Amino acid sequence: MLGDAHSAGTTPQHSLAMRRSGSGPPLVLLHALGSSSHSWEPVLPALKDRFEVIAVDLPGFGGSPALSPPLVPTPAALAAAVATAIDQAGVHNPHVVGNSIGGWVALELARIRPLATLTLLSPAGMWPRNTPWYCRLSLLGTRWVTEHIPSVLNRLVNYRFGRVLILGQSHGRPSLVTADQGRAAIAAMGTCVGFAATLKATVPLRYQATRVDHERLPPTTVAFGSRDLILARRGWRRTDELPPETVKRTLHRCGHIPMADDPAAVANLVTASATTRSVTGKRAHAEPVRPTA
Repeated sequence: MLGDAHSAGTTPQHSLAMRRSGSGPPLVLLHALGSSSHSWEPVLPALKDRFEVIAVDLPGFGGSPALSPPLVPTPAALAAAVATAIDQAGVHNPHVVGNSIGGWVALELARIRPLATLTLLSPAGMWPRNTPWYCRLSLLGTRWVTEHIPSVLNRLVNYRFGRVLILGQSHGRPSLVTADQGRAAIAAMGTCVGFAATLKATVPLRYQATRVDHERLPPTTVAFGSRDLILARRGWRRTDELPPETVKRTLHRCGHIPMADDPAAVANLVTASATTRSVTGKRAHAEPVRPTA
């Protein structure tokens, strides 16, 4: 948990739940579709020793209300809400880490706010056209079971085989996820009010960068898990929309949501990206992140 701190923006339209802990340069964390700020808990002990960590619940997820009509929750609209919320919280020029759609939102955030660095963990939106059918069906299936039979799932995650069965598509090492973490993930997906509208809004889209975007982007690191079964095809992990100097990494034995698979490797990647790269600037390549125990 991010301690007891809980703050939100003051305007109803963009009021977002966020939890803050630690001290140091600001580090904003953006979660995946159907998830919440709780997904970052495995890496928080390491990160909050180096940074002031601000874990945000995106609009319609966790403790944040959905965007009100006529706003449509595209990644750009979600980024605008995040920008307003962190401005109101007094957070300026942060390092930003985004997982899945959180990575896409982070890229959109870089278009409208200055950021120190970007770290993208299995970012969504890198597909060549619109959202792949496999990704849509996977999300819809997970949403259905978490919404309709959560009590069954909550009992199953008490057992190793249950965590493998339920979390095996999103995590590379689901047996390492604790039962409490599994129940938090089930609740986040099954109860989020913004799931349907956000999925519908993102389906026809993909991230497309311009030359100006490349000039605006801070030093950027992108990493995909070697066991990512959501972005299963290499063509859904295209990085040609990112600047050529983007650092590309592999999180070995990690899935689409890697934070519980190897907390040390993820925390080390984030720390290296936010500290080394903010000092040295952009560089062309780096070695893959090796798993810990």
